[in-house]
Amino acid sequence: MSSPCDPQHAPAGDVGAALMMIDSRLKAIHDGRSGTDAEQQALTDQFAVSLGPGGADDLLDGACTLIYMFMQWLRTAYEDHDKDVIECVVPNVVATMRMMPRSVRPEAIPTMAGLLVAAGTGLSPSLWRKQYGDWTMDEMNPLEATAFLLAEHINRLTDDRDFATRMITEALTRADEG
Repeated sequence: MSSPCDPQHAPAGDVGAALMMIDSRLKAIHDGRSGTDAEQQALTDQFAVSLGPGGADDLLDGACTLIYMFMQWLRTAYEDHDKDVIECVVPNVVATMRMMPRSVRPEAIPTMAGLLVAAGTGLSPSLWRKQYGDWTMDEMNPLEATAFLLAEHINRLTDDRDFATRMITEALTRADEG
């Protein structure tokens, strides 16, 4: 029986824009810029304004698609070693978010954990979240942090700082060719 949260029913959103934002954060961290500098924040703000309301929804759906794709890759990787993705990934991401109180408010962490569990069990994160209402402004940073932490987790597992970005870019390229 098909779930109303099945990914086939979910909009993919603007995966390219979401990936660009996550990749930008990854590169900033690896370049030693732990915080968001004024120039990067101005560019991010300008980009967000240029999206408009429909574009912002597409970016949110794109971030959820990234989370889904990352969790599916991680699920396969952990299953290859007889491990459970939920058990291995969710506690790690939650613990890291708890150490980020300026970026991730504590009340957003359960939602992000639920999002990860949904994605890890094959459900669409965006459709899972929509069951509980619209996204809130307080969930924007945690959503970005969740996608970032998953990408970084993948990069550490593969010992390749660009693996997660490259994996999604290649998937997008194959989808465009198909």
